[in-house]
Amino acid sequence: MIYLDNAASAPVNPKALEAAMPFLTANFANPSSLHGAGQAAALAVIEAREKCAAALGAAPEEITFTSGGTESDNLAIFSALNEEKRRIVTTQIEHPAVLNAFHEAEKRGFETVYLAPDADGSISAEKVAETIDEQTALVSVMAANNEIGTIQPISEIAEICKKRGVLFHVDAVQAVGSIPIDMRKINADYLSVSAHKIGGIKGGGLLFARKSAPLSPMIFGGGQERGIRSGTENVAAIAALGAALEEITCDIENRTAKIAELRDLLIKQLAEIPISRLNGSKTARLCGNVSFSFSGIDGEALVQSLDLYGVCASSASACSAGKQTVSHVLKAIGVPKEYAGGSLRLTLSENNTREEILKAADIVKEQVSQLRTLSGFSQNVNQS
Repeated sequence: MIYLDNAASAPVNPKALEAAMPFLTANFANPSSLHGAGQAAALAVIEAREKCAAALGAAPEEITFTSGGTESDNLAIFSALNEEKRRIVTTQIEHPAVLNAFHEAEKRGFETVYLAPDADGSISAEKVAETIDEQTALVSVMAANNEIGTIQPISEIAEICKKRGVLFHVDAVQAVGSIPIDMRKINADYLSVSAHKIGGIKGGGLLFARKSAPLSPMIFGGGQERGIRSGTENVAAIAALGAALEEITCDIENRTAKIAELRDLLIKQLAEIPISRLNGSKTARLCGNVSFSFSGIDGEALVQSLDLYGVCASSASACSAGKQTVSHVLKAIGVPKEYAGGSLRLTLSENNTREEILKAADIVKEQVSQLRTLSGFSQNVNQS
């Protein structure tokens, strides 16, 4: 198997698994219990919080553990809603966890603004500045896009929001571990992280919330997580998250440079396919993201074909009840319809090798050609 779907879910890091195992086997106690086993579990949560805070340049009390990126996004957005300021701003290319939270806020009477990206998927700080007014309570912009890999200027946007007195949320689910994240340098109020994207266990995540930022619970119960997120802590996932975040942010420059070299090799290989296009920024791009669109094929069919040859990938398109729906991200950046339905996302990690990349590229080339032949599509036209 050649695994090129790391943006969907990354392999569990060995150190994360090692951190989790004691709380899946020997010590299954509730961390709220007063006996020794319970207190050992509670200590693991404390230690994981300290690791996460250190990795992000935060204070431990600014870290709230959640079930993942979706919950973290929702917790930040709904905490920031302000009855005195009824306007909130995001972009057209956010993850559904943000977009659907904004749709819900709109149902509650809030004015929602969705900023359009440039053709490469970028949202400029200037565009954000032009949109903010005295009624704006929140701006939410992802650090890097999950489909096309474009990295956003979140530090610049954060400075603008801070000067204007507007709360700023960053969905960093795809960015953590791929670009440096230091909350001592980034003046964002909220930042969301998902464990299984960075080598942790599914069902774990965190929200960084600056001490000055409002934070209101969505789940009520026993008062865990300082009353912000009630429910018995998932100690195994939390311990794994601490280890995974510590590991993936260590020596980030050398690790991401290796991945970027493989990314560029794959882009070069796939660009040889006629009538294809690279989606997203060529420069401000996640180290492991390769997003291509091919005219004359269906993206879901390509993913299924690749799977038969042992290549795990994703498509930017989705099918529902036999009707293809083009990715909202590709629509927003203006990808022509004839390309948008034939999109492929390949996402790499440090576990991939040069040999795997070359083999995967050859398989993609062959399968694109075969699918075009089956559909009767002619490749004898100039690439656009």
